Amino acid sequence: MTDAELFLCCFLWAAPGEEAALERYEDRVLAFVAEHRGAVVQRARSDGADGRPNEVQLFRFDDQGALQAYLGDPRRLALADERDRVVARTELFPVTPL
Repeated sequence: MTDAELFLCCFLWAAPGEEAALERYEDRVLAFVAEHRGAVVQRARSDGADGRPNEVQLFRFDDQGALQAYLGDPRRLALADERDRVVARTELFPVTPL
């Protein structure tokens, strides 16, 4: 791990009835991560019961610039309407691997 390297955790909640669509959307946009000096370290799904997120993701990016390049990827941005339709809530926060 380098000083500039970033690890992030993302919690995603699907819009009601859009759980499968959320998964399909994430399949599409997560395919772009590696092109921006990043990696999806882990991806897990829950049943979303009791307010839990439907999906949890752990990312690694080489640095802040790599993360910003992914977030600004025109292909990802072109899917914003789909994202707004299927994702009810997102929490993204830095973490430190143990």
